[in-house]
This record gives sequence, C-alpha cells and structure tokens, in this order.
Amino acid sequence: MAKNIQAIRGMNDYLPGETALWQRIEGSLKQVLGSYGYSEIRLPIVEQTPLFKRAIGEVTDVVEKEMYTFEDRNGDSLTLRPEGTAGCVSCRHRAWSSVQSRTASVVRRADVPP
Repeated sequence: MAKNIQAIRGMNDYLPGETALWQRIEGSLKQVLGSYGYSEIRLPIVEQTPLFKRAIGEVTDVVEKEMYTFEDRNGDSLTLRPEGTAGCVSCRHRAWSSVQSRTASVVRRADVPP
C-alpha cells in the first residue's frame, strides 16, 4: 500500500493570502531599511559545515543537535543554514566590507518548529 505523503513538520506551504501579507511586510521593511542606506544581500541556503562550527562553536546545542548536515557527492560536509550571522560575515569577508547590508533569510534547525 502506498504511503500517504504529508507536509514535513515545520515546512509550510504559503497560500496567496499569506504570501500577500508577507510581501507587504517585506516591502515595508525594504523601504524603511533602504531609506537608511541598507542594501539587500542573498545568502546560500547551504554552506560548508565548518563555517557554522567555527562561528557557533563546536560544542553547542545548535551544532550537536539542531543542524541539518549531510555529505555531498565529493564527501564534503554541508549544512542547511541554521542562522544568518556566519553567512553574512563570510559574505562580507569574501566580497566587500564597506556596504551596509540586510538580509531576510530562511534558516533550518532541527528544533521545535513554530
């Protein structure tokens, strides 16, 4: 018998009414932050695991229990972004350092979802 496929806990579909609300909120934030000189950056949702281990700490609940980590085809350890700070700092270090930036990022942790 085929298994009934259900939404994964914490992974939500957003329907048109909900997306319209999110777009209004994001638009307002973009306008306000833009008026203060902040520019948007977009970060990868997957990064190399050592980036987060160095930034968050090797022995923390986030690293030990809450990160979604997997190996890619080359055997490299990759992690779904559990928080935004490490990626922002890494981006600024790699690309630029004198621009005020903002980001609205999706993060993934294996804790209790809303």
